[in-house]
Amino acid sequence: MSDSGNAHILLTPEQTRAADAWSIENGMSGLSLMEYAGKAVAGITAEYLGSPSEASGDVIVLCGPGNNGGDGYVAARYLSGWGYPVSLMTSCHTDALKGDAREMAGRWSGRQDPINTAKFKKASVIIDALFGTGLSRAIEGELAEVVAAVNKSPAITIAVDIPSGLCARTGQPLGPCVQADATITFFKKKVGQTVAPGRFLCGGQDHIHIADIGIPESSISALHVDTFENIPSLWGVAFPYAGPATHKYHRGHLLVLGGKEPTLGASRLAALAGLRVGAGLITLAAPAETYAVQATALTDVMVRRFEGPVGFMGIASDARIATVLMGPGAGVGEKTADLVLEVAGSGKNLVLDADALTSLMGKLHGLHSANDGADIILTPHDGEFERLFPDIELDHDRIAAARQAAASSGCYIVLKGVSTIVAAPDGRAAIATNAPAWLSVGGTGDILSGAIAGLLAQGMPAFEAASAGVWLQGEAAMRAGKGLIASDLLAMLPKVLP
Repeated sequence: MSDSGNAHILLTPEQTRAADAWSIENGMSGLSLMEYAGKAVAGITAEYLGSPSEASGDVIVLCGPGNNGGDGYVAARYLSGWGYPVSLMTSCHTDALKGDAREMAGRWSGRQDPINTAKFKKASVIIDALFGTGLSRAIEGELAEVVAAVNKSPAITIAVDIPSGLCARTGQPLGPCVQADATITFFKKKVGQTVAPGRFLCGGQDHIHIADIGIPESSISALHVDTFENIPSLWGVAFPYAGPATHKYHRGHLLVLGGKEPTLGASRLAALAGLRVGAGLITLAAPAETYAVQATALTDVMVRRFEGPVGFMGIASDARIATVLMGPGAGVGEKTADLVLEVAGSGKNLVLDADALTSLMGKLHGLHSANDGADIILTPHDGEFERLFPDIELDHDRIAAARQAAASSGCYIVLKGVSTIVAAPDGRAAIATNAPAWLSVGGTGDILSGAIAGLLAQGMPAFEAASAGVWLQGEAAMRAGKGLIASDLLAMLPKVLP
């Protein structure tokens, strides 16, 4: 997928239908859209199959009762015309079809039979055109058995628009769900194709194909899009690039609250990550009892000793410091919470992670009231999120949960996980799709908070800084490969900077 223009835009089911409607109102026909969609499905399926002589068994096309089924009829027509052995099976009689789907069924001249799952075992490909993005309830009865048989089949399974049974809004299965090896979607990716487990049920990011079916990009202006895939086209324009006359004070000064034993390394990792993404100066404020250790360990970061909250606030009062990172290794308790609230009232941008988040349990209202108009970014994993926002359900719809947390707290939320979600108080959300499994190791969260804080310190807007930090961490982890430890990311970050 090209990472340019509007490539980062994700659509909900409602927005998908609105884009179709806009196109039809502005000169496209529904039949044309369906024709292009079905032909795209056939073409990409043929790429998976190879030549007709290479097909090891029938191409089974499963057609449902709606427009998704209509796309299946078109795909079957093209594949058959190109010489592939096609077996079309339908979940309903042609008389039950309506509109464009019925018209396309009439253009299919081959056999159409009821679904026979016994034939799945000898198929080369199964095209799932049973249900599309409009499905809102669990698949039941005989069709649930069909889904189970598809998933057991050795055939390559290709979903039309979205695997049947998957919620296109949340990425959660509604019940029985097709596990596709590849998905061919139209115009733009759908939200549910990027957030786990949806993206895996679609075959993974490398096997989600976006087909151009003639819907113009100008339709996007009418859709009020607020959900995005976290790729550079989302935030690249805002990324801080150093010019020829730039000096270190132009590149931002970040203050990091130093940690306590036994987690002194957490704040060091965060501070170094801030440097690696381009911040001009980093100061690590170390409690007096850990100053010697931190000063000895760090050569690229300024280390300043402090005693108590007054001492830390004295360092933070430097007008050149606009961003403060607190949490990695800071210790959990009232003292940390009180210090966070005091910094929040000073007008500094804040990035809060780890111990700072746990210390704020039950005190987010104080953070909101203390904030003096600066940006605050919270970076919780699931456990921290549930402690901070006990009234928000996380399991059903992670995107909605992150949005609700951002709106209620007035903070930017980085909900870490397999698909890390960045949510802004104004409703925008970005979903990361590039984090490898081996990123789940101790210390990587400290790197992430440091990278975000380093970008924020350089003047990058909070939503874009958080999104860029998440993407950079994922790309660095991919570059580092399996066996990664957190410090490996520090060497890889410069190699993935845009």
